[in-house]
Amino acid sequence: MHAMSDPAALAGMLPFDSIGLYEQPKPRFIFKMPRVVPDQKAKFESDDLFKRLSRESEVRYTGYRDRPPEERQMRFQSGCREGHTEIAFTATGTNLQLVFDHSPYNNRGCDFQKESGKAHIVSRFIMNGVCVRWRGWIDLERLDGVGCLELDEERAAIEDAALRDQIERYNQRLRDFEDKQRAYREHGEELRAHSHVHQRCHQPRQAPHAAHPSHPHPPHPVHIKPHSQGALIS
Repeated sequence: MHAMSDPAALAGMLPFDSIGLYEQPKPRFIFKMPRVVPDQKAKFESDDLFKRLSRESEVRYTGYRDRPPEERQMRFQSGCREGHTEIAFTATGTNLQLVFDHSPYNNRGCDFQKESGKAHIVSRFIMNGVCVRWRGWIDLERLDGVGCLELDEERAAIEDAALRDQIERYNQRLRDFEDKQRAYREHGEELRAHSHVHQRCHQPRQAPHAAHPSHPHPPHPVHIKPHSQGALIS
């Protein structure tokens, strides 16, 4: 009964509307689909797609395919400096939109200095409910390279904690709702019982009926037929 947003969504749940005496409560649950699966490590190790992508394999830059090679090289480097690029695993055809943090003072996302003529990239994201990290390099001239997916255990632990907190808050909302429903039913039963007693106490009393005589109607006159005249019997 509720609607599940990111982990912060449950904290912003709206309270119940005030209800009338005979109006059923209308709960509002906001529950967003969880970002990660309960056991990320197990899925990463057992899923066929992750098994293939976790092995180092050839990758290619897929942006601006219709442009000349020189322009694509320039756009690739420009995108890396802005913190994003597009690559695909050649063997599987899996396309990824990589986003990372890159600045003159932070080369953890994209490093042009680690190896001449190559851009070493690390990008963290959630894929199919699992926190992963793409790690690899792209040749600045050929625009191809090698890369693979790794389980991002640090980010996975953070998301697992957020998931548990989200589920606990959701369950607490359910418990609160059940308590409200129980109190609502008990209050309704008390009101009905009180109303029944009130009606019995204030019911108008009927005047007692007078005792009916054994003969409620006047007796009918008895007509005695006179004897016919004749001799008297002595």
